[in-house]
Amino acid sequence: MHMSELSSMAESLVGSEIVKLGNEINNRISKGERIFNYTIGDFDPDIFPIPERLEQEIISAYRQHRTNYPAGEGLKELRLAVSRFVSDRLQIDYSLDEILIASGGRPLIYTLFRTVVDPDDKVVYAVPSWNNNHYAHMNHGNHCVVEARAEHNFMPTAAEIEPHIAGAALICLCSPQNPTGTTFSKDELEKICDLILNENRRRRPGEKKLYLLFDQMYWMLTYGETQHYNPVALRPEMKAFCIFVDGISKAFAATGVRVGWGMGPAPVIAKMKAFLSHIGAWAPMAEQTATALFLRDSEAIEGFMENFRKGLFERLQFLYQKFSALRDKGYPIDVITPEAAIYLTVKIDLCGRSFGGRRLDRQKDVTEFLLTEAKLAIVPFSCFGAAEDSPWYRISVGTCRYEELEEMFKSLEEALAGMST
Repeated sequence: MHMSELSSMAESLVGSEIVKLGNEINNRISKGERIFNYTIGDFDPDIFPIPERLEQEIISAYRQHRTNYPAGEGLKELRLAVSRFVSDRLQIDYSLDEILIASGGRPLIYTLFRTVVDPDDKVVYAVPSWNNNHYAHMNHGNHCVVEARAEHNFMPTAAEIEPHIAGAALICLCSPQNPTGTTFSKDELEKICDLILNENRRRRPGEKKLYLLFDQMYWMLTYGETQHYNPVALRPEMKAFCIFVDGISKAFAATGVRVGWGMGPAPVIAKMKAFLSHIGAWAPMAEQTATALFLRDSEAIEGFMENFRKGLFERLQFLYQKFSALRDKGYPIDVITPEAAIYLTVKIDLCGRSFGGRRLDRQKDVTEFLLTEAKLAIVPFSCFGAAEDSPWYRISVGTCRYEELEEMFKSLEEALAGMST
């Protein structure tokens, strides 16, 4: 009998599927291949640098030797700045003991799971979605998976969530959503909030509550008529059960700066802080100092956001129009209107077709075909928990140069034209 030398968790842990795909792409690029790589949910700093004011304040903080340990809950001045920022822009009010600073969103999500999920507790999340499957697994949660559908822009509905809600410990929602670039409507989010409130009213005193993880990392990146809604502004009673995950990573192209914040009920935040203190995933002192100053500078924020949003939306809109044109030419392609974030959702349904005498039997073959023949690297929804045969993909525009998009589509259409049915 084989005996593992490692823990059962370590043996069963699956690495990031996107990182694996990225490694293959990097191998090809290192061998001289030209690849249009739109897989990474990140920004190329040469295209989308962080705000100048934020950069200046980080440098200044290091020159002032702000390099010691920060407070476990985060700098007071940063928590104050976050409180004012969300009050002004989202109409929600959080006091200092309801705010926790961490090195980005991931430690906040992990510590929330540790705080509210016991082994075999039900964790409700939709697929496709980012990393909920991994966090539930790492915390021995009982996966209650909602298969979100294209006709709802891959956002879960209250009707789809309702059958899983009895006895659940945590519901995980993200809006604007990674990987889809779509958002909750006001009406649907209100219905989901009402489900959670009704379930908590039903539970007996002393029984565990049902909490909502609401990841809104992309809320500042909405386009056109799209509006961001949050549970606590819609239903103030939700404040007792909702934990927000937020930060500067996506709103200000500052993924590597590592400053995030969680907001929620003080007792939950206090326990999250205790877990965070033991794993030491604090945001660095200098970056916290800089972020506190930047969040108070509305003029700098607006100046940055105007150009940043414009650059992202131009890319998303160009991609949307070009994929729509391919669909209209009769190719088995579909695309969802971009609403928010840095992502476009595209359907490329080539299973059963052949290229160069080789039949594409599985979606993995399609992904490989796109990479090899069209030189296009995008992430299949199966990497976000969806079915292996899902023909839907995420395209990320944070690292794409606008001037190369025309060339990419030329390469893609040539590859598609060379296929046979």
